[in-house]
Amino acid sequence: MRIDKLLANMGYGSRKEVKSLLKSGNVVVNGTGCKDGKQHVNPSQDEVFVHGEKVVYREFIYLLMNKPQGVISATEDLRDETVIDLLEPDHRVFNPFPVGRLDKDTEGLLIITNDGQLSHQLLSPKKHVPKTYYAEVKGVVTEEDVEAFSEGVTLDDGYHTKPGDLVILSSGEMSEIELTITEGKFHQVKRMFESVGKKVVYLQRIKMGPILLDENLELGEYRELSQEEIDQLKNR
Repeated sequence: MRIDKLLANMGYGSRKEVKSLLKSGNVVVNGTGCKDGKQHVNPSQDEVFVHGEKVVYREFIYLLMNKPQGVISATEDLRDETVIDLLEPDHRVFNPFPVGRLDKDTEGLLIITNDGQLSHQLLSPKKHVPKTYYAEVKGVVTEEDVEAFSEGVTLDDGYHTKPGDLVILSSGEMSEIELTITEGKFHQVKRMFESVGKKVVYLQRIKMGPILLDENLELGEYRELSQEEIDQLKNR
């Protein structure tokens, strides 16, 4: 990897700023000053120092966000605030992206990374990664609904969903439920309840694969996944 690319990836500035940094003589590679941005380095073997501080290179980042309502799951948008806008510059520099999407008005667990391979594993229909949602539903959710969801329901466009595991937490004019599905069709949870004559009024994702929403995260906050959590995602 070229030294200028490594420094840019690690947040030391734009290409122009990194070029100036190198010319200043404050970059040292394996004990020798480096002013040539084209010089190649091996991040896992070579020691790079900037202003006397060692550069610890990371290729990938893995973040867990508690997504708030009103923010869209995208890397950029001309109208709305995105989940990437909520990240600190030290994390944005890695050019991460959300793994899948949560609707604009849906809250909860969202994984953000720049690891394309992991993202593919989590989103591939062949992997059947379970996603669990908590929802408040207008209408009495019944055992008949539980049975219907367990067999899959037909959405408004004629698509028949894969089976879902519906758990009734409370039932009344406003019911509380948890629903686990292995698909991610557009507005799927809302449309599944519409198919049985109910309306979702609040939706929160609480689990994806083995990863639970961190209850210590306020809406809009995020943290890095632990190595144990990363391994769980990769080895599931």
